[in-house]
Amino acid sequence: MMKEEDSEEVEIDLTDSSDPEEFENEEEPQTLWRAQPSLEEEENIHTSTLVEISDTKPLINVRDPRGINDCLKVTFEDVIAEPVSVRSGDRIWIWSNALFEVSRVWIYRVVSVVFAIPVSIISGLLFAILSCFHIWFVGPCSHCLLIGFCWLQNLWSIVLGVIVGPFIRSAGKCCGGFSIHLAKE
Repeated sequence: MMKEEDSEEVEIDLTDSSDPEEFENEEEPQTLWRAQPSLEEEENIHTSTLVEISDTKPLINVRDPRGINDCLKVTFEDVIAEPVSVRSGDRIWIWSNALFEVSRVWIYRVVSVVFAIPVSIISGLLFAILSCFHIWFVGPCSHCLLIGFCWLQNLWSIVLGVIVGPFIRSAGKCCGGFSIHLAKE
């Protein structure tokens, strides 16, 4: 006896799915076989090997997100400029531009290597001491003073309400009668 099999035709599309002309009016279909990278893989993409660390690819893209140092965006044309009437040779201009940029970048790198770590340590130490001083001394002392001088605060509000308040209200009523009309002639 022969078994009757239901055969279905399966069509496999071997065309390039990245062709932009094919999906102009339609939505691009999702590829179900392509797995999304996990969160750990995305974080380790650029930090997994030491080979990727170089001067041309920064590890941190935005180093001044609040624009604190916008005034330091200096280019060669901001410092040196020749008027039309007096000009040096083109080769001199190109070489001086290149030397300016290279010396600016490398001197900054050398100076930052020498000063960045000590200044960072000193700044961190200073901010830690100031934070500790504010949290453990200034805050509690100011609260103790506010609790201790609550009577002075009440006395001051009474003095303002009884002595200063009437003078301010009367001055306001006197000046409230004035009106200014501007007219164009």
